[in-house]
Amino acid sequence: MRIPPHQLQPHLGKGLAPVYIISGDEPLQVQECCDQVRAAAKAHGFSERELLHAEHNFDWGLLLASAGNMSLFAEKKLIEVRVPSGKPGDKGSKALREFAKRIRQDLILLIVLPKLDRSQQNSKWVKALEKDGVLVQVWPVSAGEMPRWINQRLSTAGLSAEPEAIQILAERVEGNLLAASQEVEKLKLLNSDERITVERLAHSITSSARYSVFDLIDRALAGEAEKSIKTLEGLRTEGIEPPVVLWALAREIRSLLDIGEKLAQGQPLGRLVRIQKRQPLVQSALSRLSPRQLETLLLRARAIDTAIKGGAAHQSPWTGLLELTLNLCGYRCL
Repeated sequence: MRIPPHQLQPHLGKGLAPVYIISGDEPLQVQECCDQVRAAAKAHGFSERELLHAEHNFDWGLLLASAGNMSLFAEKKLIEVRVPSGKPGDKGSKALREFAKRIRQDLILLIVLPKLDRSQQNSKWVKALEKDGVLVQVWPVSAGEMPRWINQRLSTAGLSAEPEAIQILAERVEGNLLAASQEVEKLKLLNSDERITVERLAHSITSSARYSVFDLIDRALAGEAEKSIKTLEGLRTEGIEPPVVLWALAREIRSLLDIGEKLAQGQPLGRLVRIQKRQPLVQSALSRLSPRQLETLLLRARAIDTAIKGGAAHQSPWTGLLELTLNLCGYRCL
């Protein structure tokens, strides 16, 4: 049986399968699916849990041995096998197929591994375990689905938010579900039952730091060089790592290039920049910077990234970030 992540909890409420395969590259969702299986197993008396890491040269005989060794104090057992490579190999495939023949009511097998490609999904070991078990395939949440995912997360936490606030949060976490989840938890602590507005969201995001990379971006887009320099210095003083600032600047430059190209094709700004308050900022930046200048800035950002990764000692990365920020403001553009 194959089910999506959001159907796992209802499925577990109806009873437990002997095998669960959790597959995917989205850490938060994979972790939460595993937590749900563990919690349900514990609630049904599976008090013993054994964890096996099936890395390179793993002895798959340990899996079958674990299935045969029960604690004197536990009547039911959960065996969790993590396969970081996603490929158990010939020996692992054979052991898993053998395990499928030994399924018992006092055993649950939980296998955790990265995304399975089509050939892996059709492999003999998956077919054998899936016959009596459940395969949960976790897919990344797309940019378009992110606002809906955040809204559901807020609802689960007992919160509600303005659509614009949800959109802002979706853009700022840029597909990182763990970061989005942490922001929701923060909002839950800072807000009771009040509806989350854009202002409340901004307060939550900046509550742990005086300066934000998003403040830097907004001020640079507006062409406010003095305020941008002050914000950049504040980020440096507070210990923000240069790669984080570079990521934000490079992301915005790429976004401006993309928006500028689509505007030239006749697409309306309102469709390209959904947050109304950001539209004047984007317009301001595009009026100052030509596509060629933006491409030059992007090349400069890549050069700074290479210098940071190479540990260049002749120049501080903050010097390069300062120049890039000023260029984005419209000063000294090449």
